[in-house]
Amino acid sequence: MCVQPAFLIGTYNENSIANFTPITWVSVTWKNDHYMLVISMFGSKKTKQNVEKSNMLSANLVSTDMLQMLDFFGSCSGKDGQKQGFPYEYSDGEVLSVPTLDISKWVYECEISQVTQTGDSDTYFCEIKNVQIDEDIDISNGIDLTLFNPVIYSGHYHSIGNHLGKIGDFYKK
Repeated sequence: MCVQPAFLIGTYNENSIANFTPITWVSVTWKNDHYMLVISMFGSKKTKQNVEKSNMLSANLVSTDMLQMLDFFGSCSGKDGQKQGFPYEYSDGEVLSVPTLDISKWVYECEISQVTQTGDSDTYFCEIKNVQIDEDIDISNGIDLTLFNPVIYSGHYHSIGNHLGKIGDFYKK
């Protein structure tokens, strides 16, 4: 079992047509003095072709109110043009020219700095150039994931429960 957050990865096809695909192989790593987003994609997705051309992507955190959208994007191919049949709104990134989903409560705008191939999977090490956070969510005292209501994937879709605390709240010396 691998517990993974669900993201919709956004890229532009030819002619600036937005393309989104669900990816759950998303994590972070540390390089020098900053975090990098790490995204692995399997197969020959249109999104991978777009990333190879532009070297950019957005990673849109999926919340439970986006489950139908997640399933829609996962059931349609972007190889034939824009995925149509489900209404969604997107904007161009604030810093990079990447499509970002207006409904997503947390969006990374990323530039690819390194790619590692393992079989049919490509792993992208992404410089985070901008983070968009829903303005209605207060993160001034830290990030409470329950406010983002993210979809978690481990063979099935799940949501998270209660906020339990932070590091140091449970072990007292």
